[in-house]
Amino acid sequence: MELGLNGRKALVCASSKGLGHACALALSREGAHVTLNGRNADTLEAARVAIENETGNPVRALTADLNTREGRGELLAACPEADILVNNNGGPPPGRFEAWDEAAWLAAIGANMLPALMLIRGLLPGMQARRFGRIINITSAMVKSPRAPMGLSTAARTGLTAACKALVPEVAADNVTINFMLPERFDTERQVGMARLTAQLKGITYEEAREEIAQSIAAKRFGQPAEFGATCAFLCSEYAGFISGQNIQLDGGSYAGLM
Repeated sequence: MELGLNGRKALVCASSKGLGHACALALSREGAHVTLNGRNADTLEAARVAIENETGNPVRALTADLNTREGRGELLAACPEADILVNNNGGPPPGRFEAWDEAAWLAAIGANMLPALMLIRGLLPGMQARRFGRIINITSAMVKSPRAPMGLSTAARTGLTAACKALVPEVAADNVTINFMLPERFDTERQVGMARLTAQLKGITYEEAREEIAQSIAAKRFGQPAEFGATCAFLCSEYAGFISGQNIQLDGGSYAGLM
């Protein structure tokens, strides 16, 4: 299926590995001109070369910290006419409410809410003027099903969701969409770390911990990054212009709610 992305300019944040990388790869496969972002120059360059070699399409890479005003400015300067923006960033670790002081809350907002909003603010006018824009915010399944240990991440990402949802009717007539991808239990480095932690805490093997986590998912398996990337590519396509303001859950059917 031709998605109509050939030649489109895409800025994919935090894309040197994990789900951001999967999105960047899928967009490049469709012919988009992708700009990668990360904080580690070596990891980022390796990702750039890998995607470029696999897809045969040119890929740019920019080392910049999304959590800083300067870093966001560098991204906007490097890709000022992006047709596609995929917002992504690492979240704070699990913890306990009583341990989170004001600085912890501000740091969470500064990583998982403000960077995305500021990049949208910088790129949205151009998207509207060109009458094509696709904005994807990678958030978390816990936006719809919060859990106390992930309160910092959940609160910041839910704030981003609310702010962007309010924008949707303001930009829909300009063929600009804003959607949210809510992942849970994808087979990335994060899940490797979670399995190792589970193994340590429970005194079981890494393989047993992996299986225990997989069994907690309705599909009885981890999601594959390629599945996530393909969903992102479709939501960015010319055929997804009537889909906006939606929280797309990618959780193997685990969410128990109706909405």
